[in-house]
Amino acid sequence: MKTYDKIIFELSRAGRKGYSLPADNFETNGLADIPESLLRQKGPDLPEVSELDVVRHFTNLSTKNFGVDTGFYPLGSCTMKYNPKINEELSNHPAFTGLHPLQDEKSVQGALELYWNLQKMLSNIAGLAEFTLNPYAGAHGELTGLMVMRQYHLSRGDHKRTKVIVPNSAHGTNPASAMVAGLEVVEVKSKPNGSIDVEDLKPLLDDTIAGIMMTNPNTLGMFETEIVEIAKLVHDAGGLLYYDGANLNPLLGKVRPGDMGFDIMHINLHKTFSTPHGGGGPGSGPVGVAAHLVEFLPNPHVVKDEDGKFHVDFGKNSLGNISTFLGNVGVMMRAYAYILTLGKENIKKVGPLSTLNANYIKESLKDDYLLPIEGVCKHEFVFDGLKDKSTGVTTLNVAKRLLDYGFHAPTIYFPLLFHESMMIEPTETESKETLDEFIEVMHKVAKEARETPDEVKNAPLSTIVRKLDETTAAKNPILSFKALKEAENEK
Repeated sequence: MKTYDKIIFELSRAGRKGYSLPADNFETNGLADIPESLLRQKGPDLPEVSELDVVRHFTNLSTKNFGVDTGFYPLGSCTMKYNPKINEELSNHPAFTGLHPLQDEKSVQGALELYWNLQKMLSNIAGLAEFTLNPYAGAHGELTGLMVMRQYHLSRGDHKRTKVIVPNSAHGTNPASAMVAGLEVVEVKSKPNGSIDVEDLKPLLDDTIAGIMMTNPNTLGMFETEIVEIAKLVHDAGGLLYYDGANLNPLLGKVRPGDMGFDIMHINLHKTFSTPHGGGGPGSGPVGVAAHLVEFLPNPHVVKDEDGKFHVDFGKNSLGNISTFLGNVGVMMRAYAYILTLGKENIKKVGPLSTLNANYIKESLKDDYLLPIEGVCKHEFVFDGLKDKSTGVTTLNVAKRLLDYGFHAPTIYFPLLFHESMMIEPTETESKETLDEFIEVMHKVAKEARETPDEVKNAPLSTIVRKLDETTAAKNPILSFKALKEAENEK
């Protein structure tokens, strides 16, 4: 093992330091006015290392990370696509990062103009009347949208509408958001292709239904061809339609959720519009609504006056504040730059290219991998594991083996409609050469599964961390160096 493959604690040597603190000029011995009861009785258990050790250690670790900048990331349902670095540079411009949210509106007109313009751009893309950019993430957007739904019904004195319909193929955040919003979840069944079963939906639509949550295309990547009928049924029953924007990518510039009949939607700016997705943030989940719901959007809201000036407005019928100030402005700046760079002409290419890439991979691999749903998919599709399951190689084994070939694994075991689900989403930014290389490796893994199955079952074989005992890791996680040494001493 190389020195810098070691844990930082293993590099520790007593008395070694990489810093020098200034002298205490306050004659308090460094204790200030901290109560005795709060003082440490002994120093923290930290590694003693030089600055060079620290720099080399963490730089070395950073080169071991897998990211969309280093390799193909076919992770379905999350739109892990490459995003231009210029958007990062613009979002970090000192003219914006140096602003304070409590500044006078007159001194932040540029930022407010950007915010207002983005609201209008997203409204145009979505086919809705207005957007709020305040929510911090997609799930936060879901919760906000459902709160708007509740506020609408309550404003009309319709207190009975406390249920929301969620397909059994939905993203897990949908029922969770509904529960947090105080709504009861009613499940509607899906057809074998993942589309909503309209005949199962009809008897659910009564005067207790506040609305329905959907994504289109659905979780299996198939377009909901009966969306117009579904919208009419729900609206005729007095309910609203909520659009989960996680799968918006293939529709950009081609189809607008508002035109399909949706009243409320959220968009994941950190998926569809440029911010690198993953690592827990930052995120942004703007919520758009039809004209009859605008008054219920959360405060504050950026508006444009007749004289062309911008100010922050607080509506009297708003559902209230759902975030601090105006949300994650840096994420909005990236999205703004992304949309302006593409323009009206090129944003229309995102959907067709992501759809073309997904169908190219699907058709190229369906001889080796079980395709439960035939037909043209959108930006993603789902295999039900290997076609030949006789050797016992599972979807998890295939995913681990891909790591040996330098590819990140796709989403596995979701959606739950299939036992060995493998969701692949190539996105519009990948070249044909990259897709061909991925296809070649997937065929190779399928061949290994038939001829040398143990090799696949024991993967990964060449990564720094090899095959893990995931059950034990979940039950007895070792989360510190001290715990690791204790576990080793017990052996």
